[in-house]
Amino acid sequence: MEYTATTINKWYALLIILTAPLLYVIDIFIINIAIPTIKSSLHATDGEVQLVIAAYLLGSACFLITGGRAGDYLGKKKVFYWGMGWFTLTSCLCGLCQTPTQLNIARFLQGVSSAFMVTQSISLIQVLFPVAKERAKAIGWYGITLSIAAIIGQMLGGYLAETNFIIAGWRLIFFINLPVGIIAMWAIRHYLRETEITKAIQFDYTGAILLTIALGCMIYSITEGREQHWPIWSFLLLVISFVLLIIFLYLQKQKMINKKGPLINLQLFKQPAFNIGLLAVLFHFMLHTAYLLMMAVYLQNGLGLSALACGACFIPHALLFMLSSVVASRLLVTYGKRVLQAGLSIILLAFLLQIFMGNTNQPVWTVIFIAVYGLGNGLVLPFLLNIVLDNVPVEDAGAASGIFSTFQQMASGLGISIIGGIFFAVLEARQQPQLYSTALRYGLMAGTCCLFIVALMLYWLPGKSAREEQPQVMHA
Repeated sequence: MEYTATTINKWYALLIILTAPLLYVIDIFIINIAIPTIKSSLHATDGEVQLVIAAYLLGSACFLITGGRAGDYLGKKKVFYWGMGWFTLTSCLCGLCQTPTQLNIARFLQGVSSAFMVTQSISLIQVLFPVAKERAKAIGWYGITLSIAAIIGQMLGGYLAETNFIIAGWRLIFFINLPVGIIAMWAIRHYLRETEITKAIQFDYTGAILLTIALGCMIYSITEGREQHWPIWSFLLLVISFVLLIIFLYLQKQKMINKKGPLINLQLFKQPAFNIGLLAVLFHFMLHTAYLLMMAVYLQNGLGLSALACGACFIPHALLFMLSSVVASRLLVTYGKRVLQAGLSIILLAFLLQIFMGNTNQPVWTVIFIAVYGLGNGLVLPFLLNIVLDNVPVEDAGAASGIFSTFQQMASGLGISIIGGIFFAVLEARQQPQLYSTALRYGLMAGTCCLFIVALMLYWLPGKSAREEQPQVMHA
């Protein structure tokens, strides 16, 4: 069924649809700020608190493509409604957890539910706004929502982490999704109309399960293995992970040959530009998510700031990110990948300043470094997908976007595990404030290595400018 002026105001519908990316991004940033508080409250190890973030990203990554197909098979409104419902329920489960293990399992389930609701929000925008000009405006609001969600998440995480009203403040971080989720479900039920259903779509349940187990083994072995000084089981899990990934790729190839709807279209990997783009996404999101985690821990445990003050330190970062994103959206059509290269140069400047001036232990300098990082990242992160899709055939753009989104979430989880693992490994010797500067320096050096790889990947991409269309936005 198509949307018309007589059925619903499409811009009001957009407001309802944007609750999905709003909640999804808030639950990334809100946790980053509250990690030290959660660790203390649940008596968790560094590896366990890393998994609090990584499990959410892993659950989302493994079901993005499946979630998108579910909307075509069952109806986008129905999947959006139930995705929002399960996200609300699993958020409450997170707030009720009594152990780190329970929280990590609940966070994984929360990530899975987010994949189903976020993919429908993107698809519904395409249905609601068939006219290119209106669709570009709607996608612009989608991007603005991501920036607003980052600001809300950072401030709300800092405020709620220090609030103890009947229950521990960090639990309110999850329960805050309850009223928002209920209102959103009511609005979805009453103000959105169902879309056409395509029964020809097939689910690749085997592929989704294999990919989930493989990535879960990999991330768990890296985080918990480092925590326990690399026991034999951690290496066995890594071997199992690689074996399962090989089996996954083989089965995907067979499904593609037999036309049975594979989870991933492997034909895209025959395009050099696509593979280069995947590597750029991998290393950029590894450094991005790890940087946000390290800075939240450094500000609170290293510099002694409160959770609320820590959240406030990220406001300049979010504002400059939003500003540079707006500027970049205008420049990208003319200058193409050079806009992203300029952003990488600014990020490099922020990292180098922080590496060589990190011993100042002055919060004001740290806020400046974070703000400069946000300025540069606003030129890169929202448009990385767009600049790479310039070199992918138009008929493959939809499948490529799904793979990129999945790969982005996987990369974020790996960044938390690997670069975050380097940061926490330095802290293991002795918990003294001055060690946080050293740990941060090592983490930033690892991030700088990732940065150079991203720059190299962009250099190898064909140098033509972006297509003359509204840039597609990636999740922060």
